[in-house]
Amino acid sequence: MAKKKHPKRVPKKLYEAELKRLQIELVEMQQWVIATRRRVLVIFEGRDAAGKGGAIKRVMQYLNPRHARIVALPQPSERERGQWYFQRYIELLPTAGEIVLMDRSWYNRAGVERVMGYSSDDEYQRFLRQVPVVERMLVEDGIILLKYWFSVSDDVQQKRFASRVDDPLRRWKLSPTDLESIKRWEDYSRAKDAMFAATDIPEAPWWTIESDDKRASRINVISHLLGEIRHERSEPELVAIPDRPPATDYQRPPREQHQHVPDVASRLGS
Repeated sequence: MAKKKHPKRVPKKLYEAELKRLQIELVEMQQWVIATRRRVLVIFEGRDAAGKGGAIKRVMQYLNPRHARIVALPQPSERERGQWYFQRYIELLPTAGEIVLMDRSWYNRAGVERVMGYSSDDEYQRFLRQVPVVERMLVEDGIILLKYWFSVSDDVQQKRFASRVDDPLRRWKLSPTDLESIKRWEDYSRAKDAMFAATDIPEAPWWTIESDDKRASRINVISHLLGEIRHERSEPELVAIPDRPPATDYQRPPREQHQHVPDVASRLGS
């Protein structure tokens, strides 16, 4: 099979300009979500190092955190393992006027749990039967549900893993499960194909994002998200900054009375 040809990277200046434009529209879209009390659920899935986290960060960057949040659940507790599989996700669904971004989701069962043997075959088959029913119920109840799959090639994934080894800011992202995924590339491919076959439904289809170029993938996912959430643009209310009234009888206490954080920044470069 011929290797997929990697596209040229989006130039940085073009990327930054378009990202800013899209993020402004995201803020406008959120205001519409709040005003109309819509509920938005966006699921981000894909292989390890596919760029999901960076895309989520750019979507969330300027949104009002009182009306938008990221859900990234750890491994289930012993109590949660005894629950209906969807239970701990259901309680985290968006309420009216809220956007929820899921950094991985219930699809763990069809991906890492399936490949690594963390769930039984019966649990896996039950999940594939139930998830279309659950998602149809969410959509029928009025939730705007979007599902994105970030697709990365094997050589780009390998390079991204290698770049994390000596990076103290991203070393934590390199887990034993990530490393195992290198050896199980084809197993993950088969699991993804089976997941799509069972869960790519008209009410909640899968949208694939080519993510070898992170800049392009971020632009593409935000642009598509905005196109799917057909919001009305409203002009923000004009805000007049009042003049500060003159001081009267207030006198600030001496600075020496309070403890201050040491000014280490002033010594930088000296």
